[in-house]
Amino acid sequence: MTMAYLAQPEQQQRLEWLDGSEFAVLLDSVATGGQLTVGRFSVSKGEAPPYHTHTREDEIFMLLKGSALLWCDDQEMELSEGGIVYLPRNVPHGYRITSDTADLLMICTPGGIEGMFRHAGRDLATPRPEGFEISRDLMAEAAAMYGQIIVGPPR
Repeated sequence: MTMAYLAQPEQQQRLEWLDGSEFAVLLDSVATGGQLTVGRFSVSKGEAPPYHTHTREDEIFMLLKGSALLWCDDQEMELSEGGIVYLPRNVPHGYRITSDTADLLMICTPGGIEGMFRHAGRDLATPRPEGFEISRDLMAEAAAMYGQIIVGPPR
């Protein structure tokens, strides 16, 4: 039987992510019985993940605040505040934030991708090790462990 799950903001895990951004795990696969992962990014201008493909999950993300360029299967598009995109698994994609700051909501189904963020990111509830960074090698390792294929560098 699936149970309802509630996590107030102070109970949500917050991770340091790429380029000093923050990723909050709002709902993980444990909380949703494996059905989905919901996360929220707080990012700055220029933040861009490597061009990549998800092999295990479909991804939806909504730009709550800000603007971004989005690449999907080599097609470039602009994503404005309030815009939403559906990215089926096995379709290469990436984005770059073009506004000073942005707030993105991510939903992936089935759940599990939060493991990648936890593996390579740093829990903000712990002391920051001197010189912490998410290296290309650590990013590639985490991506491979959770079914992501890095196709190329950020766009």
